[in-house]
Amino acid sequence: MDADVQGKQREGSTEDLDAEVIVVGGGPTGMVLAAELALGGVDVLLVERRADQSMPGSRAGGMHARTLEMFDQRGIVERFLAAGEPTQTHMFGPILLDLAGVPTPHPYGLALPQARIEALLAEWVAELPVRRRREASVEGVEQDAATVTVQLADGTALRAAYAVGCDGGRSTVRRAADIGFEGTDATTSYLLAEATMTGDPPLGFTFDDQGRHAIGPLADGAGRVRLVVQERPPRPGDRPTAQELADAVLRVWAEDFGLHSPTWISRFSDAARQATAYRAGRVFLAGDAAHVHSPLGGQGLGTGVQDAFNLGWKLAEVVRGIAPEALLDTYHRERHPVGEQVLEGTLAQTAFLATDPHGTALRNTLVGALELPAQRDQLAGRFSALALRYDLGEGHPLVGRRVPDVALDTARGRVRMFALLHAARPVLVDLRGTDAAPSPPEALPVHVDLVPARADAAWELPIVGAVPAPAALLVRPDGYVAWAGDPTDGSLRAVLGDWFGPPKAPPR
Repeated sequence: MDADVQGKQREGSTEDLDAEVIVVGGGPTGMVLAAELALGGVDVLLVERRADQSMPGSRAGGMHARTLEMFDQRGIVERFLAAGEPTQTHMFGPILLDLAGVPTPHPYGLALPQARIEALLAEWVAELPVRRRREASVEGVEQDAATVTVQLADGTALRAAYAVGCDGGRSTVRRAADIGFEGTDATTSYLLAEATMTGDPPLGFTFDDQGRHAIGPLADGAGRVRLVVQERPPRPGDRPTAQELADAVLRVWAEDFGLHSPTWISRFSDAARQATAYRAGRVFLAGDAAHVHSPLGGQGLGTGVQDAFNLGWKLAEVVRGIAPEALLDTYHRERHPVGEQVLEGTLAQTAFLATDPHGTALRNTLVGALELPAQRDQLAGRFSALALRYDLGEGHPLVGRRVPDVALDTARGRVRMFALLHAARPVLVDLRGTDAAPSPPEALPVHVDLVPARADAAWELPIVGAVPAPAALLVRPDGYVAWAGDPTDGSLRAVLGDWFGPPKAPPR
């Protein structure tokens, strides 16, 4: 439900707030974060500079497997699968990262333009109690010990308990919070465009001394294509002209194939930068506001969406008084290393595809090794994010990893593990059998769901292989295992308190 600012505040609050959390930026990261906060019971306001969700072109062209899993955990993945096309991804040029044998319900990527992804996310957000303020440009952010003030260009000042910048690589929120943005400068740039070609262009990849280029058909047909042209050295400006596009096509393919009517042209580079901190007091960063990098590998959209899934439930628990504020520090601790790894991977791909003698030598040396099954599987697990493990301590191999989507026999019948996460609540799955007594029920915070169940004795994890099913496991709302083991040995209670607060009803 979209609505203008109403000055809504939680019952019993002494603060005159416009929202409990303000999310700045209504792209995929901002929408997912707003949805997660709403599912967590938070009054959230999404501030977006665009008048509507429409966009002239699509920066991203799809999603990797872990992002699809996370949408599956919210019960919305079928919307995207119905609109997109399953595909396998090439990384490092010719290396096909085939996920067909990986234990996941979605052993593939999904080819789907960002414009369509955003439209589907907007439909989901509209079904939730998320308020929006459109055509609102943010000019500044200030905070004190209790609140954050978001200053709009029209002079409006919006106040909240927390604010999250999902406002892109040139983030106003990041600059206002005085958070550093460190990394490497561009060595190459890319023209991305959608246009019409009346001729017969060569579809697929083309390589020359400038780099890697591509032409692909768009689903709307009628000669509509998506173009990617690499530029060395990097060209300045992120708003190239139609003439620059035409010149680039001629330079690479020696003819223009009847190029005309570009509806969208943009420029990106391989500059790799990351926020030095994902949190500064009551201000957080997610998505491109926290990390920018080359489009190679198509990891940008998914990394931002996964930032949102990680932060959303934690911020909701703190706002609702369920968990201590220290929980919010785990956001930077868990997601900053992921951002570092993504930047490293895109820099490696840029180096691998370089057309100079150094790049050629690197490819000749490594291409064979990267085609070995074990090495390819490692890359597939890394770039799809299926093999991600947060450092949540020692113990069962499941701890810190995404929970497998195993089949569970419960008192309600046979259900998928992912289906237990549709409500974005933590779940304690007791695998000692459907007749086992809760252990003990008073140790559970009221918002943690208890599901007695039975399952197979061994579960498959990407890269790791088969692991024994634990006696019980505690799954966070973002689908990662916080604890796995014997629920009678006393180890569960401390983990519950750290992540989900004491065993009492949360204040409202």
